[in-house]
Amino acid sequence: MTTPEGDILHTASLLSEALPYMRKYSGMTIVIKYGGHAMGDAELSRKFARDVVLMKQVGINPVVVHGGGPQIAAMMERLRIESEFIDGLRVTDASTMEIVEMVLAGRINKEVASAINQVGGTAVGLSGRDSNLVLARKLKRTVKDPDSNIEKVLDLGFVGEPVSVNTHVLDVLAASDVIPVIAPIGHGENGETFNINADTFAGAIAAALDARRLLLLTDVAGVMDGDGNILTRLTAQDVEELIKDGTIAGGMIPKVETCLEAVAGGVGASVIIDGRVPHALLLELFTEHGAGTLIGRDN
Repeated sequence: MTTPEGDILHTASLLSEALPYMRKYSGMTIVIKYGGHAMGDAELSRKFARDVVLMKQVGINPVVVHGGGPQIAAMMERLRIESEFIDGLRVTDASTMEIVEMVLAGRINKEVASAINQVGGTAVGLSGRDSNLVLARKLKRTVKDPDSNIEKVLDLGFVGEPVSVNTHVLDVLAASDVIPVIAPIGHGENGETFNINADTFAGAIAAALDARRLLLLTDVAGVMDGDGNILTRLTAQDVEELIKDGTIAGGMIPKVETCLEAVAGGVGASVIIDGRVPHALLLELFTEHGAGTLIGRDN
């Protein structure tokens, strides 16, 4: 049985052990993709907000990119609008795009920013359309007809992919005490609005900012081996082999591909973290063993 004095000493020990990691990341940019169960659980959301504020307090520059798929689905259901998905991407026509933007850049974005403000931080909500932050283009996907073997281009509507990131507004905020919270929506060359996968969006932001880390909060512990054990550190070559042998499959493939693209774009490393674990961000950044699967360069 632990005593109150023992608990206090344990807490002090943890804080002391975190010091070298706080120094390591001080002045660095950390891009966090926030989504999944962590965003839907009130207590986890509060702890996430506190962790982000703590990061800012110790000199780290956190940039939060949030998702919102379940919330969009709930709103579509309330409005009795059916959603169509192709390869996990929501087909987004003009009317659906209005709903997506309303939910992502409106309700969710302000809720996440407000949660950070309520625990002592200073957060501001943005989308990729603000300050021309993220220029996007229509995402093109092809599918091969099983009978004719001919490739057909799929029309996903206003689903986009990042083309470029104008970091000016984020650079200004990095020099202040303000934490940016960004909805994954981009603008097109002709004024269109595009819905962008939040992981992809966060990866593009991280690469443009030369972030030290891209942290993807998910609903899994990380990348698992064939026996269900978490793989704590992978290189690009490791990932390629694990995809080839089927160890990495399904929805994990686009996540690791996002991680690899971010690292290739200049990010120090990408980490897939279980957002269901309280204080997962702090465990990853400020402890020796981390809290997920780190994907880094081959060398």
